[in-house]
Amino acid sequence: MPRPDNPGMQSPEPTDAEREVFERALLDAAYEQAVKSLHERGIPIGSALGSPALGVVAAGHNERVQSGDTTAHAEVCCIRNAGRRRDWHTLTLASTLSPCIMCTGALLLHRIPRVVIGEHKTFMGAEDLLRSHRIHFRVVNDPRCIALMEQFIHDRPDLWDEDIGIPPGDDAA
Repeated sequence: MPRPDNPGMQSPEPTDAEREVFERALLDAAYEQAVKSLHERGIPIGSALGSPALGVVAAGHNERVQSGDTTAHAEVCCIRNAGRRRDWHTLTLASTLSPCIMCTGALLLHRIPRVVIGEHKTFMGAEDLLRSHRIHFRVVNDPRCIALMEQFIHDRPDLWDEDIGIPPGDDAA
């Protein structure tokens, strides 16, 4: 992206402070999506995709309950909403919750190099798989994300167990 103070030149890599501001805005957009899903009586997980140069390019939330599609997790819906692109390798994905193995697979397939995770206290996703593929990820432990999921799991434990594949009556969780 050309810089206004230096036409024709590409924007330099963002500073750590600029990246921090961008990643916070990306997680805020993901959180808004999680709240939207909750208001639709769905699973309150949200995701957003973007870059410091482009801003937020797509967002999505878990639509598994709303659509009846068991693969409609937040990260998958967000990636789907981003459409066809050639710049996946430059984007960062934020998710309010640690991505499950399916969503991690979608991140790997699209070669998304950075992931911001709102929390992994209520669910530890496939972070080991992200790590093994050298995907840079950061767990923020955002109190809003933790509180949203803790309340949801308390209020709708059967729906949560269904979402993460725990069979009825399985006390191993």
